[in-house]
Amino acid sequence: MALGPRLELRQTQTLVITPQLRQAIKLLHCNNVEAASFVAEEIERNPLLEADEGGAAGPAPEAPAPDQTPLRPAESADLTALVGGGALAAPGAAPLDADFSNSYDSGGAGDGVMPMGRGGATDFSSSERTPEDLAEQPPSLRDDLAQQVRLAFADPRERMIGLHLIALLDGAGRLAAEPMLLAATLNCPLATVEAVRARMMRFEPAGLFARSLRECLAAQLAERDRLDPAMAMLLENLDLLARRELPRLREICGVDAEDLAEMIAEIRALDPKPGARGNAEPIRPLVPDVLVSAAPDGGWQVELNPQTLPRVLVNHRFHARVLAGAKPQERAWLTERMQSATWLARTLEQRAETILKVAAEIVRRQDGFLRHGIAHLRPLILRDIAAAVEMHESTVSRVAANKALSCPRGLFELKYFFTTAIGGTDGESHSSETVRHRIRALIAAESAADVLSDDAIVAALRREGVDIARRTVAKYREALRIPNSVQRKREKAVPA
Repeated sequence: MALGPRLELRQTQTLVITPQLRQAIKLLHCNNVEAASFVAEEIERNPLLEADEGGAAGPAPEAPAPDQTPLRPAESADLTALVGGGALAAPGAAPLDADFSNSYDSGGAGDGVMPMGRGGATDFSSSERTPEDLAEQPPSLRDDLAQQVRLAFADPRERMIGLHLIALLDGAGRLAAEPMLLAATLNCPLATVEAVRARMMRFEPAGLFARSLRECLAAQLAERDRLDPAMAMLLENLDLLARRELPRLREICGVDAEDLAEMIAEIRALDPKPGARGNAEPIRPLVPDVLVSAAPDGGWQVELNPQTLPRVLVNHRFHARVLAGAKPQERAWLTERMQSATWLARTLEQRAETILKVAAEIVRRQDGFLRHGIAHLRPLILRDIAAAVEMHESTVSRVAANKALSCPRGLFELKYFFTTAIGGTDGESHSSETVRHRIRALIAAESAADVLSDDAIVAALRREGVDIARRTVAKYREALRIPNSVQRKREKAVPA
């Protein structure tokens, strides 16, 4: 067979991940707040896009919207009746001529009005700034400590040492630097550094600048005038306290059981990481992307959160007006902007439809949980939802990630409803989350005289119809951060 170059025609099918398709996949993975932030950036870059400020508050349409269609538990029809299908539009696809919900009407840049606020608003009435944004931010922990140094030390050298110690604090408020190395770095006597550190350990909050847990707790007890010899001996033997060796602690400290219980209660009231309070970031509330409420017919109303759902309008009128007198280079740029705007509108529409499809199927399958609680949570995997809504498992996984669902039972992440199945003695499967909840309830109800071992928990669950192994109970207990039976028995022996 001769070797040499030759020409061949061959047909193959390949999937090309274009930048826009990659961005669409990323948008599907984001929650509504993150998607709205991306949309706001696109609006600033594209003059043909306008923010739909009143999309959710407008007049009700004649037909129910896709995100307001009630879901009946007994309804077995295909979920495609709730939402429409459709693939992502290619960059060169035609404009949304038949979809007037994404068309611009009046009052924008196309009518000669220059945009001033975000999204083309003509005033600042829709500004996102709130009175909380104008309030003065509280000082950080390091700023507060620096102010205390300036008030506590008059000697400039001591102030310099104090500010250097503040810079060396870790997240818990401890000092990890060696004393001798610290004194050599500052070129001053070790006694001076230790004297400054001793005074700073009484700063507010007390217990900062300690080199160990014992020293941190001792400073807080000294601030409360509770560092007596018995308490000092207890701090010297914190390892025995961790192992709950109470008889030996009573012998070392020279106290009875009642006094030891009071001393342990005092130590529990202390803060082992006083520096963490000033470094903690504010907790961000979890904003639901899907709202579920009871429908009048006994089913469930599933809708997307209109307060956070990103919406855009394509300004066709402004595009037509500018395109009429544009030069060839300008016309090419406007065409590219129109394609980008049309793609974003269709992508957001399909994103909403996909999220609603998946959420509606989850609600349909977890009807027992919504009505009766966690004991009726059904085992569910991505493959089950993907087969029901005719999507790929990866798409369902992206929908379930970073999104929350608000229902009468509370606020849950979508991935909370996906749990593995545990076999039952009667042939019925149980959700792993339900089993974990039952393990926690059994341990919470045990008494000090009857602490349940893992084997006892296995026996109790099997009497309730859950076929589970001991190692699985141990794994779930450790995931719940519950100590073993020996540790729990020692803890319950200590009076609260």
